Amino acid sequence: MTQSASAYARAHQSDSLDRLFEFLRIPSISTSPEHRDDIQRAGEWLVTRMREIGLSRAEIIPTAGQPVVYGEWLGAGPGAPTLLIYGHYDVQPTDPDEEWNSPPFEPTIRGELLYARGASDNKGQHYVHLAATEAFFQTEGAPPVNLKFLIEGEEEVGSPNLGDFIQGNAEMLACDAALISDTGMVEAKTPTITYGVRGMAYMEVEIKGPKRDLHSGAYGGVAHNPLQVMTEILAALHDDQGRVAIPGFYDKVRPLTEDERAEFKRIPFDEAAFRQEVGSPALWSGEAGYTPLERLGARPTLELHGIRGGFVGEGQKTVIPARLLAKVSMRLVPDQDPLEIAQLFEKRVRELAPPTVEVTVRTLSYADAAVIERDAPAMRCAVRAYAEGFDADPVFLRSGGTLPVVAMLNKVLKAPVIMMGFGLPDDNAHAPNEKLSLDNFRRGINTSIHFMQELAAACA
Repeated sequence: MTQSASAYARAHQSDSLDRLFEFLRIPSISTSPEHRDDIQRAGEWLVTRMREIGLSRAEIIPTAGQPVVYGEWLGAGPGAPTLLIYGHYDVQPTDPDEEWNSPPFEPTIRGELLYARGASDNKGQHYVHLAATEAFFQTEGAPPVNLKFLIEGEEEVGSPNLGDFIQGNAEMLACDAALISDTGMVEAKTPTITYGVRGMAYMEVEIKGPKRDLHSGAYGGVAHNPLQVMTEILAALHDDQGRVAIPGFYDKVRPLTEDERAEFKRIPFDEAAFRQEVGSPALWSGEAGYTPLERLGARPTLELHGIRGGFVGEGQKTVIPARLLAKVSMRLVPDQDPLEIAQLFEKRVRELAPPTVEVTVRTLSYADAAVIERDAPAMRCAVRAYAEGFDADPVFLRSGGTLPVVAMLNKVLKAPVIMMGFGLPDDNAHAPNEKLSLDNFRRGINTSIHFMQELAAACA
């Protein structure tokens, strides 16, 4: 049965790419109000395609922001498992446009790579599962599992309305397992199951000193400079061992198990190549006692993103700035409550601030971390599917990034969330010349076919 679906997918690779090209040509940039019509058009394209493939229900559902696309086929019956597949149809902006080697919304194949905005993040990856679904309808008459698709249009702006949508539609979205392909592989020959994502608390710090910018010659040495205060506070947020220096920050951090540390050692990691990719003279040692991969995915961090204020133009201007803004985010691990961490952050900043300035701390966004049990039956199905689709056993990875939907689905639907990505580290997901490996696209469709078959067999 699987072979016939796989054979169909192989025979219709060009058709699947043609369809994906149509999807990629729609500039569905969610951060830009001028692309609101394109967001709607992308959603309508998905609804039409889902109906063409054979889903019995496909519709656009409004939210307080951009709409959600929902599709389903429940013809496998109550005795078969139900799989919910998540993706997002919105994409990042394209700037700087001059760095693209081909137009970002005109899909272009060069060698074995497909270049377009959204190719990897995330249109190409979630279309894999639509192509797999089509293969079942065309060969077996129907997929072996009940299917639900949840494709949102606000992932690139932090999914502000997705949590309410999932909470309010939990019965409609009920499933035995959820599948997300919005992650990646550690390298082309190593399929990767991401079983954990970090949470986040994103903060903004504002420091006000004098009521207006001051001449440093007339007021320097008496008026406390907010820029000096800001840099001293930010510098104090790490200790000399690379740890985050906020009291209570690590109190609820779940330690890595020996099995997890052993799994990290299995993952191919060339530190010299990684340093070259980063482009720094050397890698930062970071938190003592942990390997680079462990720090990248399984330990909490605090990063400084920018300071705005003062004079940064050409030439010189002797000014004491009246106001400074800084952006700071903390990536969090399971059991760290992002709102609690935000409170600890604010408390520490206020403790460090002198009485000569006024401090305001704002929480701009937050998301929970999530770790999925690696021995869950659906996870074992993913292992076998990857082995078939990529001719290699997958490794398990905890990602350093944040996918709020993982914790949302896990908490509300009480279902294991399987993250099977087909992107590669150099896919330029948020940069010019975003790409997707055509080999991974083909193998991804085959892996999806096998995953649905394995899930059906496991629940038989």
